[in-house]
Amino acid sequence: MNKLFRYILPGLMIVVAHYSNAQTHQLEKLWETDTVVRVPESVLPDAKKGILYVSEIDGNPNAVDGKGGVAKIAVDGKIINLDFTIGLNAPKGLGRFGNELYAADLSEVAVIDINTGKVKNKIAIDSAKALNDITVDNKGIVYVSDSKTKKIHRIENGHVTTFLTNIGGVNGLKAVGTDLYILGGQKFMKADSEGKLTQIAMLSCGGDGIEPVGNGDFLITCWSGHIFYVTADGKIETLLDIQEKKVNTADLAYDTVKHILYVPTFWGKKVMAFKLTTVK
Repeated sequence: MNKLFRYILPGLMIVVAHYSNAQTHQLEKLWETDTVVRVPESVLPDAKKGILYVSEIDGNPNAVDGKGGVAKIAVDGKIINLDFTIGLNAPKGLGRFGNELYAADLSEVAVIDINTGKVKNKIAIDSAKALNDITVDNKGIVYVSDSKTKKIHRIENGHVTTFLTNIGGVNGLKAVGTDLYILGGQKFMKADSEGKLTQIAMLSCGGDGIEPVGNGDFLITCWSGHIFYVTADGKIETLLDIQEKKVNTADLAYDTVKHILYVPTFWGKKVMAFKLTTVK
């Protein structure tokens, strides 16, 4: 049992609610990878195949250096292939539609064959400086955030348009039906199909990843080392706070059937898994 595990696990058994009066959910740590994953930023699961696709920055998160890629890890934490996709720069958010995997790679979106790991195409986004998270709706429309330009871009049939502007600190995105859920700094918001914004909650830190629980609620990470449970009406529970250990919690994934969170630790160079349970 490593030091990080010993630190986290006791804290998970006694979870403190920072925002709501009653704690109704908690996390139990299941595993963490025992092999270095080269600066993992985002996790995307394929539950049917038992695979996690993980973006690897492998160095400077802003460098055009060709060192980045995508790894394949089993859902039990065992490494399958750290070099599934190679030759990217600093890939962050991942999304999928059919047999295509999308990776936000600084100023372009890489389109990857999910069966071979080969890059099929790169969609350049004019003026993009720091593409961050990515999500794909049920029609195959891709949304990607640019944290430096404060924009959210929309890609449909390879054609790029700007969907929203002036979203300060924009990072995490999640398409659910016709709505787009957005993390902009400490704000958790929802945009309808016309781009009209509604604020859901205000976090204590800058949000990174968003995943729907499946009942209208959400799991949200802050890169600083926090995981929150946010209800549909904006109530916030703190599930994990490892900020003092300087362990990051980046763009998570969530299995709605098994209730398992997969969390990349960025500079920690590992992926962790947690079981979400309801407190009775």
